[in-house]
Amino acid sequence: MRHSILAAGLALTIGTPALAQTPVLTVYTYDSFVTDWGPGPAVEEAFEATCNCDLEFVAAGDGAALLARLRLEGARTDADVVLGLDTNLTAAARETGLIAPHGLSADDLDLPIAWEDDAFLPFDWGYFAFVYDSSKTPEAPSNFRDLAQSDTKIIIQDPRSSTPGLGLLLWVKAAYGEDAAEVWQDLSDNIVTVTKGWSEAYGLFLEGESDMVLSYTTSPAYHLIAEEDPTKAAAAFDEGHYMQIEVAGIVEGSDQTDLAKSFLEFILSDGFQGVIPTTNWMYPAKVASDGLPDGFETLITPETSLIFDPSEAAMKRDVALAEWLSALSQ
Repeated sequence: MRHSILAAGLALTIGTPALAQTPVLTVYTYDSFVTDWGPGPAVEEAFEATCNCDLEFVAAGDGAALLARLRLEGARTDADVVLGLDTNLTAAARETGLIAPHGLSADDLDLPIAWEDDAFLPFDWGYFAFVYDSSKTPEAPSNFRDLAQSDTKIIIQDPRSSTPGLGLLLWVKAAYGEDAAEVWQDLSDNIVTVTKGWSEAYGLFLEGESDMVLSYTTSPAYHLIAEEDPTKAAAAFDEGHYMQIEVAGIVEGSDQTDLAKSFLEFILSDGFQGVIPTTNWMYPAKVASDGLPDGFETLITPETSLIFDPSEAAMKRDVALAEWLSALSQ
């Protein structure tokens, strides 16, 4: 037994330096990204095949919760990369001083708008929408006022923890301006529940707890492609749809800066972008060489795109949040 213990100890001692030579890249992201059905597993496998490293994803809630964790940890954070914020949060993230310039070119992207940001790199985008089951709701509301006047029950996400939840506040604000508070007052009795994040909300909708759920115009593609179910649809709103652009950034002070930059470069490659449409069910920031999957051509295309630039979104957030809280407290 003594010899076995000594041998085991010797093997551990010999093996330790080799293990120490494998760098670890820690990426904070949102919960659904790292699920078995999300992009995380495929991205991890593809990047590790090129980097001679260990890519470690850490789930930190939904997008807004991700920023809250980064703020809480500050310079002590273990994150090398943060992936899953959007343009409604990038101004606040920049103010933390925890995001370093990426130094990469973002000229050749497939975004509906020009991209100019030296700290954040887009990895996907989409439009917020209310998703419904067309077999149960043959005629969906065509705008927020119609929705408020109907008996349609909806599930939404909390804007304090969820990027779709915050996107909804800014969607209403962009569409209605000073009338946004009134719209929320009218919508309040349509809301069944407010969840912390997207996954919980969408799951409740699929369980039949509501008629509609806040999600994306691309969500029906999942049901069509993965389940061969054409009954899920996104309601087209005539006042337009708010755009979400999700981004990644390198954490200032990371001891894996070169590896983090390599990961951001990888984000715009086919190895990453090619899995986005059928795992994250969003539009890729740069369409892979084999194009979008069959089924994406069936999705609605908003006639009007709504989006605030990051600084404007940051300025409007507190007012929009106050309007929402006031309406839901009545």
